[in-house]
Amino acid sequence: MFLENVKIALIAISANKMRSILTVLGVMIGVAAVIAVVSLVQGMQYQISSQLENVGATYVSVAPDFSSARGNPFLPIPELTYDDAVAVRRGATAVRDFTPLFIANASLKNGDTHHDTTLRGVNQSFPDVVRQYVDHGRFFGTLDEEAKKRVCVLGSEAARQLGLTDAVGKDIRMDDNNFTVIGVMEKRGSTLGNDPDDVIYIPFATAQMLYGPDRMTHLPIAMQVKTRDDMDLAKEQITDILRARHHLKQGQPNDFQITSQEELMKTISTVLNTTTGIMGAVVGIALLVGGIGIMNIMLVSVTERTREIGIRKAIGARRYDVLIQFLIEAVTLSGFGGIIGIAGGYGGAALIRLFLKRWLELPPVHTPLWAIVLAFMFCAILGVIFGIYPAAKASKLDPIDALRYE
Repeated sequence: MFLENVKIALIAISANKMRSILTVLGVMIGVAAVIAVVSLVQGMQYQISSQLENVGATYVSVAPDFSSARGNPFLPIPELTYDDAVAVRRGATAVRDFTPLFIANASLKNGDTHHDTTLRGVNQSFPDVVRQYVDHGRFFGTLDEEAKKRVCVLGSEAARQLGLTDAVGKDIRMDDNNFTVIGVMEKRGSTLGNDPDDVIYIPFATAQMLYGPDRMTHLPIAMQVKTRDDMDLAKEQITDILRARHHLKQGQPNDFQITSQEELMKTISTVLNTTTGIMGAVVGIALLVGGIGIMNIMLVSVTERTREIGIRKAIGARRYDVLIQFLIEAVTLSGFGGIIGIAGGYGGAALIRLFLKRWLELPPVHTPLWAIVLAFMFCAILGVIFGIYPAAKASKLDPIDALRYE
């Protein structure tokens, strides 16, 4: 009986193709909008999570907390120096290694090719701390640091922009200084306009010499904890050491922030999930409009097929059979809108990503299985909710009156 009712529903829908399409247009638009939003947001979350997981669960970043002095001109701007990082490395038994992160803008030149990029002054432990390694050549070592050599390692995108297919051993110009390329980092991939591959790395000691000590007083510091179980101990030790070095009295707030990788991932997931929820609730209005359209057309269908209902009842169809017939038709109609909406939503998200590529580098579209299943379930529930009244009305028709209906 179920398959027979589905067959009858498909015949009824195909008999009025244009009307059926216009009926489910609201459902199609609503589902497409939800799937497009989920696909874009989940694509961002998937890529960001993958990049954060590459760094590892034992990664910790320490940065000056500028908000602690905001609005109060009598409080000094919080400082975090290389000496602070060295003191933490020596005193914190849970910390395995660290690297300072001096960040600035740099203008690169290779022959007639110019390229503006991001400069990072780091030490020799950088690859192990952030778990990103050299693809070609080598990273600078202790001797390069101590001698303050003018050597550099390029990100893969920076090397491509400079037209360096075989960059190792080549000399380039950075601002007003000559540097020798000794390595090219492995590719990480960009997210939301931030490209970690478009960068040049130089020894921190060299950066200190070129940019001066005054610009080295507010440094973010990246650290790797020995094990995941040592995370809480590491935070405690880092806090105690930095508070003592910064002469913070009991009751005074920290002038630095400690962020673990897990906390960062939870924060990003919370923000993206909240965005998905809000956008889903907004476009849910379109689904409500689509549901009302389904109810309206099903009421018209019941009126048009009153004689058919009378004939079915006259030859023995029960109220339950008529109810199920029209309910299945409503669910089938809603389901078609859901299928087209899912396909349209995924295609729409891909087109949006392609259209915005010129201004914003979005990650690949990612539509999770739960979103597709949820969309189908929602369409089915929508068909039941807005189809139950027309179906109940059809099932209650008196067969004699139905047969007399003109």
